Amino acid sequence: MKKNPFRFLWIAVGFVSLGIGAVGAVLPFLPTFPFLLLTVFCFAKSSQRLHTWFAGTKLYKENLESYVKSRSMTAKTKVRIMVTVTLIMSFGFAMMGRVPAARMVLAAVWMFHVVYFVFGVKTVRAEAQKGGSCR
Repeated sequence: MKKNPFRFLWIAVGFVSLGIGAVGAVLPFLPTFPFLLLTVFCFAKSSQRLHTWFAGTKLYKENLESYVKSRSMTAKTKVRIMVTVTLIMSFGFAMMGRVPAARMVLAAVWMFHVVYFVFGVKTVRAEAQKGGSCR
């Protein structure tokens, strides 16, 4: 098997994103989902052992497992993500009062997030997610 020359970079980025994602699980203003998704990606690119370890953690199982397996989430998770993204982007929107083009881009990105989570991610019941069936 050919070694990835960027393996240690992937591991470092994975642990940094894991740290930020873990903090985001506690603090309501910091998004958890994108950082944990980046962690999965980085660990998968760098080390099967790290990827397997992370996939077994409570943080992964509560925030990413259903999405990774079936591109679905509970309504509570979807709402939590959309509220967090909305709050963070609202702060950025307010800070960019003198840059209307940046405000338009931020508004477009926000709208994409909302549309994606409402229509692009299937909603499942919490019982279905815990039971392993995501239909």
